[in-house]
Amino acid sequence: MKKFDDIIGYVRDLYSTTDFIPLHVPRFNGKEKEYLEHCIDSTFVSSVGKFVDQFEAQIAQISNTKKAVAVVNGTAGIQVALRLSGVKSGDEVLTQALTFVATANTIIYNNAHPVFIDVDKDTMGLSPKAVSEFLDENGELRADGCYNKTTGRKISACLPMHTFGFPVHLDELILVCEKWNIAVVEDAAESLGSEYKGRPTGSFGELGVFSFNGNKIVTSGGGGAIVSNNVKLAEKGKYLTTTAKQPHPYEYFHDELGYNYRMPNINAALACAQLEQLDTFLTEKREIAKLYASFFETKGIQFRTELPETKANYWLMCVELENKNERDAFLKYTNSNNVMTRPIWQLMFRLPMFEHYQRDSQKNAIFLEERIVNIPSSVRA
Repeated sequence: MKKFDDIIGYVRDLYSTTDFIPLHVPRFNGKEKEYLEHCIDSTFVSSVGKFVDQFEAQIAQISNTKKAVAVVNGTAGIQVALRLSGVKSGDEVLTQALTFVATANTIIYNNAHPVFIDVDKDTMGLSPKAVSEFLDENGELRADGCYNKTTGRKISACLPMHTFGFPVHLDELILVCEKWNIAVVEDAAESLGSEYKGRPTGSFGELGVFSFNGNKIVTSGGGGAIVSNNVKLAEKGKYLTTTAKQPHPYEYFHDELGYNYRMPNINAALACAQLEQLDTFLTEKREIAKLYASFFETKGIQFRTELPETKANYWLMCVELENKNERDAFLKYTNSNNVMTRPIWQLMFRLPMFEHYQRDSQKNAIFLEERIVNIPSSVRA
């Protein structure tokens, strides 16, 4: 266990503490209290207020998109983004099984069916090659879109997730989906600040969605954002997420099924202060990643780093162990010594609500599931 002891010692030195070290905690070093007090003093603490507007403007600028829509969380954002992209009841959505459960849940919320496609080992995200191979075998182009010959259902969207902030191979994936007339919606929940070939994640698909949960690189306590370069589509998203209410000084008329997915102004106030520090957080995370990479190289353990032509936000940093046995031993030893580590998610098709959906071999996903472990990744105070 000396190797594990050395790792624990290094992490403690990195964070200058002998106390419990969590996986990821927020840092409030900016104007959070000032903005929250301003919000409270204004009495606009619910779904209307200047901070909601400011938040949407900041996210659109950061993501290099034309419009952003504030929502209550990332899950709600993906649910609505899929609907906006054209996903209807009974349709299918191609996605990855190596992901947080929310990705798959949002498909079901639209009464659609997930199809689980393998990931690439280098990105840990949806594999363009695996998507292409699946469609070559199962896809059929018709006048109104792509259909799955095996199930007879329409494949309306592709939902890649940028795992831990590492961008998927977006150019290749978009080319495949364009060939098959399938909309791309980016689950960018974990990748705020990440870039692919000089462009922010979330700006490549028809729509993108970010999360601002308490453990994200920037937090609003709970919150999310839908972004798009299609202004009409984003405006429709704003309409749907604010209960689909027709504008009127006092009458309440809702002309279609909408959602009460509004981000409260008080959460937006917190987010605005956090977003002002995003560049500082990213710089610090990159420094921590650099230190980790050098250290783990001396231990013969692979530390996951960004690929050429990408820039990762290093939201949750991770190592790749030799096999499942070493992974399990590492998890047990670190957590029992008050250094929090966490395995990558169980694959979606192993969960009872998703086990019956179509999937491919999942060879790479299984490989990664057995080896990847997240390590403490907080910005240092």
